[in-house]
Amino acid sequence: MASVRFTVTPTKAEDLPGLSDTSPDISLRSGSRVRFDSREHINRSDPLSDASSCVTTTATGGGGADTPEHCSSELGDGNSKISSVYINNTHGVDDDDFYDRNLALFEEEMDTRPKVSSLLNRLANYTNLTQGAKEHEEAENIGEKKKPSKSPQMGTFMGVYLPCLQNIFGVILFLRLTWVVGTAGVLQALCIVFLCCCCTMLTAISMSAIATNGVVPAGGSYFMISRSLGPEFGGAVGLCFYLGTTFAGAMYILGAIEILLLYIVPEAAIFKQGAAAMLNNMRIYGSICLLLMSLLVFVGVKYVNKLASIFLACVIVSIISIYIGALVSAFKEPHFPVCMLGNRTINGHYVTDQLCKKTVLRPISTQDKEESFDSNFTATFENGTVEPTLLPTREPAMVEETTHLWVSFCGSRELNASCDEYFVSNNFSEITGIPGLASGIISENLWSSYLSKGDVVEKKSLSSSHPVHLVSTKNIYVFADITTSFTLLVGIFFPSVTGIMAGSNRSGDLKDAQRSIPIGTILAILTTSVVYLTSVVLFGACIEGVVLRDKYGDSVKGNLVVGTLAWPSPWVIVIGSFFSTCGAGLQSLTGAPRLLQAIAKDNIIPFLRVFGHGKANGEPTWALLLTVLIAELGILIASLDLVAPILTMFFLMCYLFVNLACALQTLLRTPNWRPRFSYYHWSLSFLGMTICLALMFISSWYYAIVAMVIAGMIYKYIEYHGAEKEWGDGIRGLSLSAARYALLRLEEGPPHTKNWSRVSSRSSFPRPQLLVLLKLDEDAHVKSPRLLTFASQLKAGKGLTIVGTVVPGNFLQSYGEALAAEQTLKHLMEKERVKGFCQCIMAQKPRDGISHMIQSSGLGGMTHNTVVMGWPHAWRQSEDPQSWKTFINTVRVTTAAHLALLVPKNISLFPTNSEPYTEGYIDVWWIVHDGGMLMLLPFLLRQHKVWRKCAMRIFTVAQMEDNSIQMKKDLATFLYHLRIEAEVEVVEMHDSDISAYTYERTLMMEQRSQMLRQMRLSKSDREKERVRWSFDDVYLSPRVRSTGVNTAIVNRGERYRQAQLVKDRNSMLRLTSIGSDDDDDTDGGERDRAPIGGSSEHHRRVQMTWTKEKSAQYRSTHSGCSTPEGFRDMLSIRPDHSNVRRMHTAVKLNEVIVNKSHDARLVLLNMPGPPRNAEGDENYMEFLEVLTEGLERVLLVRGGGSEVITIYS
Repeated sequence: MASVRFTVTPTKAEDLPGLSDTSPDISLRSGSRVRFDSREHINRSDPLSDASSCVTTTATGGGGADTPEHCSSELGDGNSKISSVYINNTHGVDDDDFYDRNLALFEEEMDTRPKVSSLLNRLANYTNLTQGAKEHEEAENIGEKKKPSKSPQMGTFMGVYLPCLQNIFGVILFLRLTWVVGTAGVLQALCIVFLCCCCTMLTAISMSAIATNGVVPAGGSYFMISRSLGPEFGGAVGLCFYLGTTFAGAMYILGAIEILLLYIVPEAAIFKQGAAAMLNNMRIYGSICLLLMSLLVFVGVKYVNKLASIFLACVIVSIISIYIGALVSAFKEPHFPVCMLGNRTINGHYVTDQLCKKTVLRPISTQDKEESFDSNFTATFENGTVEPTLLPTREPAMVEETTHLWVSFCGSRELNASCDEYFVSNNFSEITGIPGLASGIISENLWSSYLSKGDVVEKKSLSSSHPVHLVSTKNIYVFADITTSFTLLVGIFFPSVTGIMAGSNRSGDLKDAQRSIPIGTILAILTTSVVYLTSVVLFGACIEGVVLRDKYGDSVKGNLVVGTLAWPSPWVIVIGSFFSTCGAGLQSLTGAPRLLQAIAKDNIIPFLRVFGHGKANGEPTWALLLTVLIAELGILIASLDLVAPILTMFFLMCYLFVNLACALQTLLRTPNWRPRFSYYHWSLSFLGMTICLALMFISSWYYAIVAMVIAGMIYKYIEYHGAEKEWGDGIRGLSLSAARYALLRLEEGPPHTKNWSRVSSRSSFPRPQLLVLLKLDEDAHVKSPRLLTFASQLKAGKGLTIVGTVVPGNFLQSYGEALAAEQTLKHLMEKERVKGFCQCIMAQKPRDGISHMIQSSGLGGMTHNTVVMGWPHAWRQSEDPQSWKTFINTVRVTTAAHLALLVPKNISLFPTNSEPYTEGYIDVWWIVHDGGMLMLLPFLLRQHKVWRKCAMRIFTVAQMEDNSIQMKKDLATFLYHLRIEAEVEVVEMHDSDISAYTYERTLMMEQRSQMLRQMRLSKSDREKERVRWSFDDVYLSPRVRSTGVNTAIVNRGERYRQAQLVKDRNSMLRLTSIGSDDDDDTDGGERDRAPIGGSSEHHRRVQMTWTKEKSAQYRSTHSGCSTPEGFRDMLSIRPDHSNVRRMHTAVKLNEVIVNKSHDARLVLLNMPGPPRNAEGDENYMEFLEVLTEGLERVLLVRGGGSEVITIYS
């Protein structure tokens, strides 16, 4: 960066310190002040008439230290040289190295209120770790070989859309959807799919609002729920979601084993016979598969992520093959015949000879023919014996033989064997398993066909003769293994639409998470919904009903039912579904331990603390072990249809609370609720919550009750034994709103004796809770009613508002005045439509009353966190210095109480509620970071109709060592994560020399302060002097009186002149807008007790007392001099270095603010803290005046020290 050289040269000798006692001319400010231009050499030197001086500072772009150069100057006609223009400057100008010269006004609080550039530098490199994962953060901070962090580069398609597709499409689509369509019928199947997809779509809308309301770290739904509804709900639902994800892994593994043993290698089954053989095979192979997958996850997640794309490709290829197969079936039917006996479906595994018949006619062999001839043919002789003659036949002789099905039903190949009655009464027929898209089979598949366990799958359109007694030959038929119903099918199908939170769990890998998550998730749900709905129609239009109701494909000789429709081969679906289920299982085993680790690291459930630890790289080893054990329980169930409803309950409960969180946040309108996703509404969230609750009880009411009991037990455990966490959740905000509403209802009328009770609450405040301090005039009228108007615009009827005032006097004697003041405040609150409470305190000293009010206002959790007070606009001309003393004391009290402070300046120019702005800007000057109040207040104001159409601009200050371009990018990113729309500008303020105007302004300020110090005599000292003079006049001896007559006369003459000088000095102070500065602690009580009408006269009275010692000292040291020593000291004063630096900050900031925000409707500005030394209070007020000079409407903001705005949800 090129170096910048600033030179300031005063143009007159009178501009030098100590040589002018007049106020600087306004032209001096415009002529001698440094302008802030771009990085180029600036050299401003003007010829001097009598003297010249220079203060040159060279700053290098590398961020090095400033190098001051001082040039001595001859003053006037050769007087002594001035080596430094400062007093108390033992360290020289180099003392600026630690604090920026341009921010000297804020330097005392830099440890608690850092520069904006420092804050942005930290926020720009934030990591997306779990909240509370300190080990991760420490490992990253102290790592010896820390790799440069790569910025997230994943977009919507790769980062959200495809992962959601992979998690949504799964085992149910390939193994159970055809069975659902065949059992429920096309219409009810469409209803099931549509209901489940609506549930996930509404949940996705709510989730998108929550996910775009800040950064969602690891933990996904758990983080969103816990930070929205509190640790109790978050922990309960988080554990339920963890259990659901774990059982989902078990379900996917069971699906993979089912595909393996039924459709890929049936010979691998260990157990062959018995009803429980398949279950035992599932348990053994499922446990082996779970162990292998767990080892893969333990070795490294990176391998799982690498395989994810392969598994996703298998899913996509399988789905595409289904659609192609459906289209091909319209022109060519796939050959999958189905054998029927009457209207009953025969198991294809029993048709080993490919003959769907009872008997067949087979041609007779030669030996058979001879035997047949000997036994069946005879010769007839008439009138003698003739040789027999055999006539040749054209058709070969046929013989009737029984088939394998005859043997299965009759137990023997003999034609006269005893057979099953139904077998004897009905004939075999063969139908096409895949009639094709143009067959019109959909008309038969429209309606439901629910079966009980053991019922045979039948085709109703075929004729059948049912005997009364059936022979137990059900194994030959295709029968139902479970009793089916609409509710059961809902519970089994719902897991196929879960997985919608895969995108929100990957927010740290996304380039633009707040844009990608809503778009990718909703598009994935729309895509999967379309696939599911069209698949239902295609399955119903292409596949025979009995085949659809055949869960395992027994009617088509053990083929996967959906595979029979695939093109070019069923193996495409078989292989694809196997790998996709394996991939989904790996994803579940990867995500569930991290979810448990996130819950454990939040430390809200003590007994889970051990699962927060893991390997050195953060992998959740212990959590993975527990996940494997729980998943093994699901494997031991060994039934996909029994595991699916379990995880359905857990997922539905999670989705229910996501919708509840969104609805609560929307209704409460908390300030931190600023989702970038705007297409949401509380009614949609409530509808989604209702659907989730209905689906829970529809699918399985007893599972729903068990899930709720588990969640309730976890909730109560966290409530009683869990760690205390305060996340500003919506339940606390709901409690606050309910308490506020109840207290307001109690204010409407006098309470009955039966209704007296104590109220206690603990709550976190999601918005500023205001204590508005108003001042009443002599007629008990509010001096600044616009202050309450501004409070109403800021609150918009939400949260707590307490309007308070302090009435000077004695409570025992002036109780009626307090009641009158309270009624005045209530009438004003009604006029301004402010919902809140008023409080009046009577005190001898206003500052004590204000301090007591700040400490004691509120009730339990219904307490304020922000104080609003007016600016003492006429503090310079005020005859009562207590106005600005009380102001500074209030600033100190709010700082000590860690409360935020808002000070509107020029409050009379603020708009009323009937004067909305149609355009304009709200400018925020963010100089130091003190909790984010500057960001929150414009957002709240813009919720009101008066400020709604005002755009927001944010300015921050860049110093010489800051990268302003990077600061602007970081600030824009920060605002984007805060979901705040605003224009961003970084103002560069280089380390320029102190201008002559700044120097003169500081000099004038210190001269006024010195005058006040010269006049500061307490009343006690004055009374002592009065008593002493009275004693001398009355009790002096006659000798002293006679000998000291002339001296006494001279002394009285001197006392008169000195008294007149004091009076003239007081007049001059009034002309320079500085009032008297009597000590409040000594005379405050008398002033408060004085009559209101005589207070002005009391302050106008001049104490003309003078001691003998001072008179003698004055005669001896100032004989012949018309100017007293105090005035000579004031004229020769040199400004303090720290005051010059602070004034320099105020002048430069004011110049830049006026230049950029002169047309703004409102300017929000960091309010510097008061000096630690009370002697500089007058200077502090002057600094604030200079800082806000030339601005129409200013809101000085001072944060309470705690963060009020966050990038997290």
